[in-house]
Amino acid sequence: MQNHKEEALAYHIKHPRGKIGIVSTKPTNNSHDLSLAYSPGVAYPCLEIQKNPDLSYEYTNRSNLVGVITNGTAVLGLGDIGAACGKPVMEGKAVLFKKFAGIDVFDIELNTKDPDEFIRAIQLMEPTFGGINLEDIKAPECFYIEEKLIETMNIPIFHDDQHGTAIIVTAALLNSLIITGKKAESIKVVISGAGAAAIAISNLIIHIGVKSENIFLVDSKGVINHNRIDLNEIKKRFIRNTPETTLKDIICDADLFIGVSQKDLVTKEMVASMAKDPVIFALSNPDPEISYYDAVSVRNDLIMGTGRSDFPNQVNNLLGFPFIFRGALDVRAKRITLEMKLAASFALAELAREEVPAGMMSAYGEELFTFGKGYIIPKPFDPRILFKVAPAVAEAAVKSGVARIPFKGKEIYSEYLNNYTFQ
Repeated sequence: MQNHKEEALAYHIKHPRGKIGIVSTKPTNNSHDLSLAYSPGVAYPCLEIQKNPDLSYEYTNRSNLVGVITNGTAVLGLGDIGAACGKPVMEGKAVLFKKFAGIDVFDIELNTKDPDEFIRAIQLMEPTFGGINLEDIKAPECFYIEEKLIETMNIPIFHDDQHGTAIIVTAALLNSLIITGKKAESIKVVISGAGAAAIAISNLIIHIGVKSENIFLVDSKGVINHNRIDLNEIKKRFIRNTPETTLKDIICDADLFIGVSQKDLVTKEMVASMAKDPVIFALSNPDPEISYYDAVSVRNDLIMGTGRSDFPNQVNNLLGFPFIFRGALDVRAKRITLEMKLAASFALAELAREEVPAGMMSAYGEELFTFGKGYIIPKPFDPRILFKVAPAVAEAAVKSGVARIPFKGKEIYSEYLNNYTFQ
């Protein structure tokens, strides 16, 4: 681990510092080029945009630019470490946007814990961006911030810590139900954690048929039940009438356990107490709520996923956010709707059921992937995700009435992605 730390620090400090930079997309080889890029030529697009503000998407990089914005109050597993400390993570997010979906990013770290001040700063930047990816903002402020920005802005606002995790978990659950033969409306779900990801997961899986009364959240003080008097307004929505107060009690006979909390909360005995053909998504990183080996040692009818790349079924937000924004930007969506999120989940689930090309397997050491308990969601380096998820999201944006330009069809759009995004 020490060697990895030194390697990571050397990676970041190597000149040029950090991980991202600005690259000109037009020639600047002579004085004529500069006269087009800046004065006097730049005045012409300015005047055209003045006549029609939507032309900012045509004459500038706005149509392919996302702001990744944080205040550093919930950075990865590091907690409230501050805005500047979160900048390496935001730069990393920018790298992923560019690598996997060809999207440019400005990372912005705002030095405030005041939600209204944070909101106002982002509102003022709306003319710059085609969309905003909120990142690493603690709950419950993150819910208020996202809600207000969606209400007041006309570009997509997406808090990835909430919705990214929820979209991938929902995709994994869809395929788990196919494998186990269970019905969404009949399963019992226990979620360890009651923060941004837990709330978003709960809200999204209801829309694939899971009954809200069958979803039980457990925070650091126990099960969120009718006897609790210490709950904020967000948690109160998830009060359930149950006598169980501990994770050990509530997980008994559960069909699905989702962990978005901390390591080592689940024991082998708890796994043994779950229902037949259980599903566990233990997503705490880097160490899950129960280790993969401990969980699978208890039962052979288990479907297990973690947040780690060294075990099967990695629930990784990278499967979602670059391609969701790609689809949203390309139809100039005003917001990201429930229909767009579900379209991403269903597209990912469907892709995992398709035959995996041999060429993709070579990226994972020739490991064989076939749909089943050990492969219920695609791998992050599967190049087909872009062509599966982005069109599904774009089409859903049009159908849900938030697109400003039409969707030209999957075939034409896929050709556009192939010829433009990664040229």
